[in-house]
Amino acid sequence: MKAVSSPDEMQSFDRPEVPASNAKRNSDGAERPGGGLFDRPERQFSQERARKTFEALVEAASELFMERGFDATQTPDIASAAGVSVGTFYRYFSDKKEMYLEITRRDLATAYHEVMDGLTPDRFIGRARRDTIAESIEILLGMVTRAPQRQRVFIEMSLRDDQVAALKVAFENAARQRLTELVAAVCPREDVPDPEATAYVIHTAVVECALSIAGISGESPVSRERAVTALTELVVRALYGIERA
Repeated sequence: MKAVSSPDEMQSFDRPEVPASNAKRNSDGAERPGGGLFDRPERQFSQERARKTFEALVEAASELFMERGFDATQTPDIASAAGVSVGTFYRYFSDKKEMYLEITRRDLATAYHEVMDGLTPDRFIGRARRDTIAESIEILLGMVTRAPQRQRVFIEMSLRDDQVAALKVAFENAARQRLTELVAAVCPREDVPDPEATAYVIHTAVVECALSIAGISGESPVSRERAVTALTELVVRALYGIERA
């Protein structure tokens, strides 16, 4: 969304204070989003043929889970779609739930690195407030609307399976942490004394709107463009106050 910016909005985002992250780290010091719960190293194989079989199973199951849902997808369906036997499936996975957890971890890690990595303060230095906030909201919306049916299955599974629920919580915590860092970096502390709580409210509002826009929580009464416009105004006022907005 393109917005006309006032002189006040053209201020640079140059607030350096960012709260230290409490995320777990790898041996090289790099943070592992979600404490490493969903962002894990890829499985290693001694033979290329085994790797290709594994990836074929994952790809086939991912499509079937998205099209049919978890319950309607059976192990023989996955094996058939991947072009292998059921016995081959069980050499790589103990059951379809283990397969679903593997796919979910991958999807969450991809979403985090492709979407949340865009929410960094240095990307927004010197840019207009409303333009920057609108872009951030679009990034957050993309987490949900990129694959609505897959998101629907994920939400359903998170309500009935503790392991999937734990992955969902880990991802949401990591997303809010990244948003907290952004809020703390671009807003003076006198304007936003509690970046963490502010990030929580913003994240919740955006995700709930995204679920509606994607049709997951019912039909949205407004268009995506109108929702982004309204959310942008809400966030600008929350971060900078009515007079400075």
